Amino acid sequence: MHLLPTSEEVVRVLRDTGALREGHFEHPDGLHSNEYLQVPLAMRYYQHARMLSVGLSRMVRSNPELRAVIPELSIVAAGPAGLPVAYGMCEALRANQVYWAEKDDHEPMQFRQYLKQHPGEQVVIVDDILRSGSKLTEARELLEKNGAKVVALAVIVYQPTPHTKSFGNLPLYYLAKLGASYFADADSCSMCRDGQPREQVWI
Repeated sequence: MHLLPTSEEVVRVLRDTGALREGHFEHPDGLHSNEYLQVPLAMRYYQHARMLSVGLSRMVRSNPELRAVIPELSIVAAGPAGLPVAYGMCEALRANQVYWAEKDDHEPMQFRQYLKQHPGEQVVIVDDILRSGSKLTEARELLEKNGAKVVALAVIVYQPTPHTKSFGNLPLYYLAKLGASYFADADSCSMCRDGQPREQVWI
């Protein structure tokens, strides 16, 4: 394994751990795809979690502007699935702190009681995957509303869908990019037309 894992190495880990699956999947938003990814299935193994989070931290450190502020940097997970990434990156970077956002069904994203951002606090938002970008967008809006400055996004895998949100010029770091085939619904899905068995996925 290289100091910075290649995309091929990352994908191999995802396949070997069952995190990356091929088939016919229906997502909660109605999209159909030929691949489905659950990064936590890879992150449950310490050696993989460390390799992936350290590799991502090295990408962040390569940015001279971010490298200069690492001692004051907050690493914020956009949800519980991003916590192994956040802690691994914080340890590798020796950043200032880690915390995370939480979201209940049909409720706005929030932080734990008494957890406040200080004005100008510099933040890297992390997660295991960027798919639609909805959680990362909500986390960014919440942080910036509270006075923080989001300086970058970092995810293990970037797997954009037709609905993926744009983050403008904000730096985005990822170890691998996956290009699944997506269909808007069952009527437009070639796998449905071919009669391939369909599996519903939760998230």
